[in-house]
Parts: sequence; C-alpha cells; structure tokens
Amino acid sequence: MTLSARKVAATAVTAVLGAALAGCGGGASSDAGREARLGTPAATASGAPAASPQNGAPASPQAGAPAKAPTLAPGPNGLTPVFERAKQQTDKTVALTFDADMTSDQGPRAADGEHFDNPQLISTLRTLKVPSTVFMTGRWAEEYPDQTKSIGTDPNFEIANHSYSHHAFKSPCYGLPALDGAAARADVDRAFAAFRQAGAVNTVPYFRFPGGCYDDQALRALSTAKVTAVQWDVVSGDAFAKDPDAVAQQVLAGVKPGSVVVMHCTRSAAPVTEEAVRKIVPELRKRGYRFVKVSELIGK
Repeated sequence: MTLSARKVAATAVTAVLGAALAGCGGGASSDAGREARLGTPAATASGAPAASPQNGAPASPQAGAPAKAPTLAPGPNGLTPVFERAKQQTDKTVALTFDADMTSDQGPRAADGEHFDNPQLISTLRTLKVPSTVFMTGRWAEEYPDQTKSIGTDPNFEIANHSYSHHAFKSPCYGLPALDGAAARADVDRAFAAFRQAGAVNTVPYFRFPGGCYDDQALRALSTAKVTAVQWDVVSGDAFAKDPDAVAQQVLAGVKPGSVVVMHCTRSAAPVTEEAVRKIVPELRKRGYRFVKVSELIGK
C-alpha cells in the first residue's frame, strides 16, 4: 500500500484493515531472497505443497484439477524461490493478481455485514475475459465457500495461497501479528486445506507473503511446502483508494512486459478496484498487452 493510501485509513477500524492489506503493495525482501528469483521454471511441477499435517491430504491441486502449474527451482541452500516479474520481458503479457484478504479474527465483522469479498469484480473479470490469479487467505475461503468454489472451478482463474490467517511471516510487518517458522508452515497448509474444503480445484502451488514481508528465515520455513513465492513489480494503490482513475493511471504507468500487478478482491477496503479494472483492461489491450495468469508467466 502506498503512503497516500495509508493516510486514507484514518479511523481505528480502517487502521486494522490497513494492517491486513498493508504491504500487499510494499514489503521487504532479503538478499538471499533476491538471489532466489531464478526466473527458471522447474522441469516438473514438483513444487506442489507438502501434505497437510491436519488431515494428511496433499496440499496440491486434487485429482481432476488441471495440469500442475510450473514452479521455480529452489533458491540458494534450498530456500523457497521468489518470483516477481517474468524473465522473458519482450512478450507483452501482464498478470493481474487479486489478494482476497481476511484475517483470522475478522469473522465477527463479517457477521455484522462487512464485505471482505467483491463478487462484482469477479463478474467483471469474467465479462472482460481476463485470466487472473487470486491470492486467497484460508479465512476468506471459509467465510465465502461458495465464491471460493466458483472461482476455483472456473478455468479463467487460479487460486494461490495468501496464508490462512494473514499474519506476518517476518516482523515487523505493518503491525501484523507474527508467526514463527513452524506456525508459518502450518498456516500455509491450513489455507490449502480450506480451499479443498470449499471445493476449489484450480489451485496452484504459489504463495504470497502477507504484507509482502519476508526474509531468509521465512523462505526457509516454507521450503518444505514446495511453493514458489510470488511478489509483484506493479503496485496498484487500490487499498483504501477512492479514485478509480488514480488507481488505473498508477497501474498503466507501471506495467511493462511480464509485469505482475497487485490488486485486491476486498470490497470494504478496496472499494474502487472493479471500476479501475474496467479502465485498465481495455487500455492495456489497446497497447497490445495480453492478460495471463501467474502460472503462464512462470512457465515462460
């Protein structure tokens, strides 16, 4: 989230949401993490997540799902690899990604009528025929199982892991509560389990750190999950934004061939995203861009 976007979060309620959404356009990485951006897909999809300790079921896409998505080879010393932009940067492709954020303690607010979902955004992406990757928290999947199944069975979309709780994997991170290594690994498994429980099959072995915050310890903690961490190179600034034109202009100014754009699928905290998308998509197509899922960028 940009500084100007954070300033909009003036009340205590939005400040809490700010911690949940913050850094989906920021975050810090480590030197080894930078080295882990190999840009080379692994020969096979051996990057499917490991078995969940909760039920023993594989955390990768279940039987009947599309072919497993490509992953990157591990980084130095087996660290989880990190991807933020396609290595092949001459093809005019771009991936719009949407973080479906909900923290583990926001259930009461959802029960009171707060909308952490954005079905109109998903509908618009379908209407515009924009393949997209949704980075979903497990708590969001539990709150909106029907939408999770709808997204996760639509070939237009793929669901990636954004943790279960949206707690930080590195501290400090925008005021988010922090998880230790073992808890972080279990949090990832729990999110994949929530996707399966909802009936999603188009899941991919990709992970986005809450807040975008990670270091070597976080990359090491997830190494056994066999996921590729996915960051971004274009910040939309849609969190708490009120002007869809400003969001659209920020995206249009930043996109380059092979870009990954970070946006949000959370009505209460990113209310103008759908309108911004309706401005972004035709303009980028006019410029010759083709929209793809993250799996296609990684597979190049």
